[in-house]
Amino acid sequence: MRIFFGVFVGIFFLDQIIKILITQTCDFAEGCKILDLEAISLMLVFNKGVAFSFFSFLGDGLKYVQICMLMVVIFLLYKQKVFFLQNQLAFGLIFAGGCSNILDRFTYGGVVDYVYWHYLFEFAIFNFADVMIDVGVAFLLWAFYKDYKSQRAISSAKK
Repeated sequence: MRIFFGVFVGIFFLDQIIKILITQTCDFAEGCKILDLEAISLMLVFNKGVAFSFFSFLGDGLKYVQICMLMVVIFLLYKQKVFFLQNQLAFGLIFAGGCSNILDRFTYGGVVDYVYWHYLFEFAIFNFADVMIDVGVAFLLWAFYKDYKSQRAISSAKK
């Protein structure tokens, strides 16, 4: 559990520090550009929904839906302790990013997003927590792939 808590605390606080710096730089002016380069810009946007602003119609209720979903996931992982313990790093990244974004909803009324990719194509504005969630999911997918490959090797050896 030390890996999970270490990663969780480190990523959570780093993300919150970045968001404080961004919001103080922009003085809460949504759409405020901090840096504008050819491929990427830093600008403050408060996302009222989840990825790509989905579910923004839920308004303030979205944060409570997310908290309920978080509780369900915690319960499921409690039931699957071995799976959780084998993937502490991935879950530390995912939970830190997710909890930090939920805290934003209570603190700022929406998730603080600030990285805008616009080279060759325009992408959604995102933040460090979003990247950590994606990295955590990639680690889980890699773990599933490795498990799948080892299971195939074992079943092939039995034949």
